[in-house]
Amino acid sequence: MAFDFSPLWISLKTAALATAITFFMGIAAARWMLGTRIKGKAIIEGFFIAPLVLPPTVLGFLLLLLFGRNGPVGQFLLQFGLTVIFSWPATVITATVVAFPLMYKTALAAFEQIDPNLLHAARTLGASEWTVFWRVMVPLAYPGIVAGTILAFTRGLGEFGATLMLAGNIPGQTQTVPMAIYFAVEAGDMKQASIWVLIILGISLSVLAGVNYWSASGRRLAFGAPAPAIALTEKQPPAAPLMPYKHDCPPSEIGLFADIEKPLSSFPLDVELNSGGRCWDF
Repeated sequence: MAFDFSPLWISLKTAALATAITFFMGIAAARWMLGTRIKGKAIIEGFFIAPLVLPPTVLGFLLLLLFGRNGPVGQFLLQFGLTVIFSWPATVITATVVAFPLMYKTALAAFEQIDPNLLHAARTLGASEWTVFWRVMVPLAYPGIVAGTILAFTRGLGEFGATLMLAGNIPGQTQTVPMAIYFAVEAGDMKQASIWVLIILGISLSVLAGVNYWSASGRRLAFGAPAPAIALTEKQPPAAPLMPYKHDCPPSEIGLFADIEKPLSSFPLDVELNSGGRCWDF
């Protein structure tokens, strides 16, 4: 009998789609929570991270009440002839719900580590909030965002309890790798369960190893790259009229000059500083 790889493909496409959804939802929620000062902020954050601490059966039961035929979302979908429970979209929903807190908390922690002065400087230079977010905040927080994305993917890949309650265990439709392992053990097929365990371990370790290698390569490139070209030189300014000077002052005038030119997307940045000083005896 040929080995059925359908649980692997179902798990991979479920985790990939759930990760894509949580990527944007988690970053948007983290950015909103970072800047909002509304009352009840702690309660809202509690709802965001609740799937991280609730037992999977409790979470699955709540989702079943929400998306079931008698639930508000389920009744709304029935008007269009659609149903969610015991279908592949149900596996995506459960994977998204359980993976969202990891993406949200990791992105929020990364945003909180950014120096606010950098954001104020960008706004002072005329950048919009959208530009500040995508061109300043996201690049500075990308290590945390990448970590949150990987955690969300692995969490979605290993979801079991809530998926079993909402999507069931339908071979070829909703049976993921964790379900295949569980029901293989229940049937006494330890060989098949061991194969699935090795497969999911290999996927998880490969993803983590790839991320670690990419992070190390990024750090090497960052530390090995040359510093930005900023002209910071000492110049000899034009000769000033001869005047008496103190005996302990040099007869020349020395100043510190900085010329910075940077073409930006909306305007060219051109800054020139001159800190030249004189030492005259009046």
